[in-house]
Amino acid sequence: MTTPTPIVFIHGLWLHATSWNPWIDLFTAEGYAPIAPGWPGDPDSVAEARENPESIADHGIDDVVEHFAGIIKTLDSAPILIGHSFGGMIAQKLLGQDLARAAVAIDAAQIKGVLPLPLSALRATLPVFKNPANKHRAVSLTAEQFRFAFGNAIPEAESDALFEQWTIPAPGKPLFEAAAANFSPHSPAKVDTGNQSRGPLLLMTGGKDHTVPEAVVRATLKQYRHSEAVTDITEFPDKGHSLTIDNGWREVADTALTWLRAQAL
Repeated sequence: MTTPTPIVFIHGLWLHATSWNPWIDLFTAEGYAPIAPGWPGDPDSVAEARENPESIADHGIDDVVEHFAGIIKTLDSAPILIGHSFGGMIAQKLLGQDLARAAVAIDAAQIKGVLPLPLSALRATLPVFKNPANKHRAVSLTAEQFRFAFGNAIPEAESDALFEQWTIPAPGKPLFEAAAANFSPHSPAKVDTGNQSRGPLLLMTGGKDHTVPEAVVRATLKQYRHSEAVTDITEFPDKGHSLTIDNGWREVADTALTWLRAQAL
């Protein structure tokens, strides 16, 4: 009997790890061994996270990468990584470090070298950037801010329900680090995009995403042009940043499954 392939789900800013629960059920049923750990300092539940934002604050990109690298080292074999938003950036960094056998990066935050900065992305992250002190704080979104950043492609009632169910405060530090990446030679947002021996990578983009617009994901794809390792891209024209948690999540998950099978994973 073969041992199930481990999968590590990595959430992004403002969503709790338990938002991956439907994905975990699906991938378990498909024969994988999935887990969805939180970021460093994340409490076990949405309610606890909202009550203890200070435990989430001041964790940067390197802290998160190191945290997940430590989790990966406890697994019986190299996992497949599936990350959303900043989780997609973290997945790319770990894949570039040869710590995973493949990665799916969904609406991944911009890595060093990506230049497009659409106005919608600036507006989506304004709750953090409006105060420089937020670099060392955890910042919460309002339901209205979540609607713009995540839920713009779904009905308002659904966006509000997802906000209540899954949102938690997010550390401001990763956003400040990503914003300064192209001015910093040793930015933590740098990914080894030239790695020839890494496992395959699938980039996914939502055509209506305000937070990580399609232009950002397509510019990310170009960063991999010097590597012959498999790098694919899939677009969902009618989806926004909530695509991993909203009513259309299953289409996204099934697309990831189909791609993994095509890679013999």
